[in-house]
Amino acid sequence: MFILASQSPRRKQLLKLIQDDFIIEVADIDEAAIHASNSELAKEISKLKAYAVFKNHPDATVLAVDTIVIIDNEILGKPKDRNDAFKMLRKLSGRQHHVISGFTLINKNSEINRSIVTEVYFNKLSDEDINRYIDSGSPFDKAGAYGIQDEDFNLISHIEGSYYNVMGLPVEALKKHIKNE
Repeated sequence: MFILASQSPRRKQLLKLIQDDFIIEVADIDEAAIHASNSELAKEISKLKAYAVFKNHPDATVLAVDTIVIIDNEILGKPKDRNDAFKMLRKLSGRQHHVISGFTLINKNSEINRSIVTEVYFNKLSDEDINRYIDSGSPFDKAGAYGIQDEDFNLISHIEGSYYNVMGLPVEALKKHIKNE
């Protein structure tokens, strides 16, 4: 049995690209209690999520992922409200930042705990562009208040690294590990 320890509809959609059969079980952990450097945080959160689910399914393979957006050594989580989304998008406008996805893939025989980094270069956005994007409702369930897949809004100039990583699941890196399970 393969379990995705995530409630993200995007992760579910992306995992289907490389894994046909899986179930979803959401891990219940206190992410605020985790103390790690910004570069290690996503990896640590994914590990706690994976083990929270694995303890109930010791014969399964469990995948957990956490994705963070970092700019100026600040983590941008999901926006709390419209004002928060506006501030995040204004900060990202015309600048480069990092998206880090940490993943943990465990079963009774192995544990893989890695992080993948993608550099994202934002286009310069006007206040009007930002407000139009916020009006779409898309920013509110995404770290950094944006989705790379929201192509109608021309947010991203270019990236260096994995497109899927920015969506929340580093498909390319996971594909080789899941194939071996």
